[in-house]
Amino acid sequence: QTLKVFSLLTMAMRQTPLTCSGHTRPVVDLAFSGITPYGYFLISACKDGKPMLRQGDTGDWIGTFLGHKGAVWGATLNTDATKAATAAADFTAKVWDAVSGDEVLSLAHKHIVKTVTFTQDSNCLLTGGNDKLLRIYDLGSPDTAPQEIAGHTSAIKKALWCNNDTQILSAADDKTIRLWDRASMEQVKTLTFDTAVSSMEYVADGEILVITYGKTIAFYNALSLELIKTVEAPAPINSASLHPDKDFFVAGGEDFKLYKFDYGTKEELESYKGHFGPVHCVRFSPDGELYASGSEDGTLRLWQTAVGKTYGLWKCVLPEDLGAENQEQIFAAPPEIKA
Repeated sequence: QTLKVFSLLTMAMRQTPLTCSGHTRPVVDLAFSGITPYGYFLISACKDGKPMLRQGDTGDWIGTFLGHKGAVWGATLNTDATKAATAAADFTAKVWDAVSGDEVLSLAHKHIVKTVTFTQDSNCLLTGGNDKLLRIYDLGSPDTAPQEIAGHTSAIKKALWCNNDTQILSAADDKTIRLWDRASMEQVKTLTFDTAVSSMEYVADGEILVITYGKTIAFYNALSLELIKTVEAPAPINSASLHPDKDFFVAGGEDFKLYKFDYGTKEELESYKGHFGPVHCVRFSPDGELYASGSEDGTLRLWQTAVGKTYGLWKCVLPEDLGAENQEQIFAAPPEIKA
């Protein structure tokens, strides 16, 4: 009897991702806000040119930012989710009012823009893209020319503030990651790889940099750029994210799967297939209760960190709460839940 209940519980705890549809092309970037009095929020960048804002814990659509005339490659929210920024193939970065959805600023660039990120106080925006330059815009005086930092020899893929916004980390197709000093605008350190870096995540708590290239997920100290550890995945990886408690991390890539690894032992804990195309981006929510993935298949999916927990739209149903007639239904293959 005990064994039967245990096996029913195990079956009940299958990962059932929430599917967020709405985009019509591949989803290439996503970002969460911090936790606000209204919960937390999720923004997605898509090649359909229409970035979307969602409630972070449920995936429910809130609105679409309309105005770009090309693929959107990067999207971000400020900490309190009052502002959004997007980077696009129409040679602009745009800043939006994330409450009303209105466009606040359109910042013209000389080439495709790939990455945008706010300072913690939301007063400055960092951009990077195919013209190989990093730009810092003072959003309080948008007519002032941005500060420009040159050094990369190929398109910039990702740029992030670090060390309390006193330094900048940038990853480019020139197979380097570079650390810059904001005040002097000088290069401090460089990491060089055998292949182009596919993604970069900065974890402020602990100053950890999460990098993916090829099948490798690498963790570096963000201040010294000294290697902490590397983990090899079964397939080429496009993105990885470290849990806020730093006990495990998730990664997704070319084989359509999401992998979860133990950060301490580097052991693969779980893998899930839900997407119908390569996974381009994955991020943990600010409370660590779920992680979101974006894919070539045009969807975002939300995955529970602790499968079986009641959270957001997920409800844990124990076998003793079920009537015999419901048990067969519930323990059959889980349906796809759409947010």
